[in-house]
Amino acid sequence: MKKIIAAACAAAFLLSAGCSEIVKTADYSSEVKVSDTETVTEAKDEREPLNYGQQVGMWLPYVKFPDYMQGRSEEDFRKAVREMLADAQAESVNTIYFHVRPNGDAYYASELFPKGEFLDGDYDPLAIVIDEAHKTGISVHAWINPLRLQTNEKMEKVPERFIVKKWINAGEPYVKNVNGRWFLDPSYDETVELITESVSEIIDNYSVDGIHIDDYFYPTTDTEFDREAFEKSGSSDLSQWRTDNVNRFVKAIYDTVKDKDERLVFGISPQGNIDADYNTQYADVKRWGSEEGFCDYIVPQIYFGFENENSPFLPTLAQWEEITRNSNVSLIIGLAAYKLGREDKWAGEAAELEWINDPDIIDKQINAVQQSSADGYALY
Repeated sequence: MKKIIAAACAAAFLLSAGCSEIVKTADYSSEVKVSDTETVTEAKDEREPLNYGQQVGMWLPYVKFPDYMQGRSEEDFRKAVREMLADAQAESVNTIYFHVRPNGDAYYASELFPKGEFLDGDYDPLAIVIDEAHKTGISVHAWINPLRLQTNEKMEKVPERFIVKKWINAGEPYVKNVNGRWFLDPSYDETVELITESVSEIIDNYSVDGIHIDDYFYPTTDTEFDREAFEKSGSSDLSQWRTDNVNRFVKAIYDTVKDKDERLVFGISPQGNIDADYNTQYADVKRWGSEEGFCDYIVPQIYFGFENENSPFLPTLAQWEEITRNSNVSLIIGLAAYKLGREDKWAGEAAELEWINDPDIIDKQINAVQQSSADGYALY
């Protein structure tokens, strides 16, 4: 557990430091190439998807890519992946969520999105991760951010042939700028179609075991974000209309996955605070966790300590247990290993130092999850 927690803390450090300090980026005009040594896509239809009833997951986020991808050869990257997987396997991790499309860029061979900005080699990261993970019996879920795109600066470098860039150049309403970053607007059929096509592209070309999305839904509560589409909709309730829009593209992803292969799974990792899910992102987590047809597993990010004044861990865990109690949706609890040793300034005055004062907090939370009705946990 210590190696995984250390890796999670390193990822958190990079996240807090920000990507602006990284100046070397990939040429968007280059294509991701699959090495001749790769056999993942060739053997795609010959293998059974690998998934587990009791999931022990781990996120491999893009904030770590500069460490083991940028400026590295294919063999360097493969070696780094092997080392990470060996550490994960030693701690009983059986599922990884690999960040294949974090910001409208692709860490796999794509005709729809440009090459990932931190990938400056001519190899296919997703193919390598799948190849190495499956050798060790670890399931691979391709983790995408459906709506989040590039910043203004990075979008300028995206080649004109990509659909999102064409939409921006044509002034189409399908993409919107929020505080210097572009996002797809989920109220349009065109954006939902792009999202599902991108999921199909991954499943058609790679032996992934599942598709995974996290908590980037509506990027803002500002009424101007989608005012024109809302006015044309005839709806009178903006919050419900936005919630319906999110439900529509979430279900579209689920249906796309199942149409491709019923054995594949689709998972969602929303915020742990249920009120925030609804009030800030229009994420209908109660429906997703209780109804069939939206996801196979849900991973609420319960990134709170036991003493958190707003969302204490145990009562929050109980809320999520209640949502999934009578459904076939698996409940996997997201745990914040990255917070170990750090001040939690949003936890309230009494709980600010909990992650510093209690070095065993993650072990205690894992124990609580194992005694609950949840079907596993995942570490970030």
